[in-house]
Amino acid sequence: MGPADRRWWGEARLAALTVSPEAFTMDLADWRAGGEARWHARLDDPTALGLVALLDDRPVGLAGGLVAPDGTPELRSLWVAPEARGRGLAARLAGAVEEWARGTGAPRIRLAVLTGNTPARTLYERLGYHHSGTRPGEHLMTKPLTGD
Repeated sequence: MGPADRRWWGEARLAALTVSPEAFTMDLADWRAGGEARWHARLDDPTALGLVALLDDRPVGLAGGLVAPDGTPELRSLWVAPEARGRGLAARLAGAVEEWARGTGAPRIRLAVLTGNTPARTLYERLGYHHSGTRPGEHLMTKPLTGD
């Protein structure tokens, strides 16, 4: 995704925040109070990655990749609409972010998942991510980018 694809990204992000607010630290009020501008800046960032999955010309999934200040790539905001689940989209989106992360030369990728989001933790464990720590309200998980 790039600047020209903001419509798709915005639709997917709004759907994610509306349908699955419990999965994100940002909510719709945050989106309207500057979050949307922050996401648009990410789409302009050549070091970041934005992905949207489309089904019948409508966005049904999204994921992002961002390099943290310490140089570690991070999987961000993975989400698939309920009507599109069970088709392997989450694994495909995560895999695409992991492929992007390999291109950074980093030895691992990480993510944060909200403490109560057991389905997401289960998905990430199935995809090879391992618990690596905690932050208030979040589990941190990492996955090696070599030999996986």
